[in-house]
Amino acid sequence: MEVKLDKQYPLDVDAARAWALLTDLKATANCMPGAEITEQLSETSFKGGVKVKVGPAVAQFGGTVDVIEAVAAERKMVLRGKGADKGGSSASMDLTAIITADPANPAHCILNGQAAVIVNGKFAQFGGRMMVQVSDMLLAQFVENFRQTALTLPAAEGSPAAATVASSTEAAAPAAAPAAPVVAREINGLAIFWALLKSWFGGLVGKKA
Repeated sequence: MEVKLDKQYPLDVDAARAWALLTDLKATANCMPGAEITEQLSETSFKGGVKVKVGPAVAQFGGTVDVIEAVAAERKMVLRGKGADKGGSSASMDLTAIITADPANPAHCILNGQAAVIVNGKFAQFGGRMMVQVSDMLLAQFVENFRQTALTLPAAEGSPAAATVASSTEAAAPAAAPAAPVVAREINGLAIFWALLKSWFGGLVGKKA
C-alpha cells in the first residue's frame, strides 16, 4: 500500500537555523517520536530504527536512511529510508524536504515536504485513509519538536533572527535560550488510536447534527 503526502509547515524560526538542523540527520531523527539514528555507515548513509509501543507490546523497526541529494543553495534534502520488523512488516519512504524563507517575515521560514510511503505487512491492513491520518498526527508532533529544537540553535551573525535578538536585548536583559523539547522514545500506538477514534466520533456527531 502506498501513501503520498504533500505538506507545508510555517515555522517561527529563520531558514538558516532550520536548514542547519535538517542537515543534522541524527538531531532531526530525534525530533520524531520513537525514531533515532544509531550508526553512521558512510557520509550519506545511516542506520537507525523506530520503536512503536501498543500497550505492553513494543515493536522495533530497523533500517537505513540514505541522503540521495543535499543542495545547500536551495536548502533541499532528498532522503530514502527503508526498514522492517521481525514480524515481516516493512516500509520504505522517499522524502523531499525544502526549506524556504517566509516572504512576509525573513525571520520565519516554511518547511515543505513531499513523501511517498510504501507499507507492507500487518500495518497495510489499516488502509490508506487511516495511514494518512496517523502520518498527519506524527508529522505534527515532529514539526513542533523540529521548531523547538531549531530555536535552540544560535542565529547566524547578520541574519534577521540575530538582528531581532540584538534589538530586543538593547532594552532588556537577554532571555534564556529555549530548552530542547523532550521527545517520546517510542510511538504510543494506543494514544494514536484513541485520538483517531475521538476524531471519527466527532465527525460522526457533526454529520448527524
